[in-house]
Amino acid sequence: MTTFPTTWEARTPAQARLAWLGWLCAALLFAICWSRISEHTIWAFAWDAPAAGWDLVSRMWPPRWSYAEAIVKPLWDTLNIATLGTAIGTVIALPIAFAAASNTSPSVRFVRPVALLMIVASRSVNSLIWAMLLVTVVGPGVLAGIIAIALRSVGFVGKLVYEAIEEIDARQVEAITATGATGAQTLAYAVVPQVKPAFIATALYRWDINIRESTVLGIVGAGGIGMPLAASVDTLAWPQVTVIFAAILGTVFLSEWVSNRLRRAVI
Repeated sequence: MTTFPTTWEARTPAQARLAWLGWLCAALLFAICWSRISEHTIWAFAWDAPAAGWDLVSRMWPPRWSYAEAIVKPLWDTLNIATLGTAIGTVIALPIAFAAASNTSPSVRFVRPVALLMIVASRSVNSLIWAMLLVTVVGPGVLAGIIAIALRSVGFVGKLVYEAIEEIDARQVEAITATGATGAQTLAYAVVPQVKPAFIATALYRWDINIRESTVLGIVGAGGIGMPLAASVDTLAWPQVTVIFAAILGTVFLSEWVSNRLRRAVI
């Protein structure tokens, strides 16, 4: 006769001991990391941070609104960097995504690994680092920022789109293929219509992200509003920094609104 325990337990005793061992290892790892961080932290500055932060805020107020006219062009450059960089990166990412998807790649053994490597390489490098490298290649200015945003966007858009391609309904592909359609016709009438909403949503989402990322590219000389921001910080012109922050905040809110409206209109 089989006997059952009178109380239900989420884990067996062995599983419970293993779970406690995992928590113990995590606690030890946290203690080691905290010890290493503490050794290289000047705690006098940390304790003084609230007073220093309040002093900085007091220096930033009131804003120097007369400076707003000087940042109109850099702000426009920032929008151009984000928009053109997103457009270029999206166009490049689309064929790479089809090459990376296992169900549309021309060669799963050779082409797909190369496409995946390009996506990973793009995503592993931040836009600011791309901008630092490109400033030394093409010189400071808006062009370096556009290329940096485009290179970063390739990996982001390519990854999400190729995953969407792999998740399409195969029955629609089989139905189109059964009519005698060629590979190009099957791609156009069975794959693209299923991927189009995800592609548009991803492109708009990446453009929204690039608006934020392009605001700091000017710190390394890649154009945009980051250049006057870096100059204002270097000269301790904190009231000007407040105006720049307000402009960036307004631009981000505007881009969010535009992105949502476009997404609703297109998808």
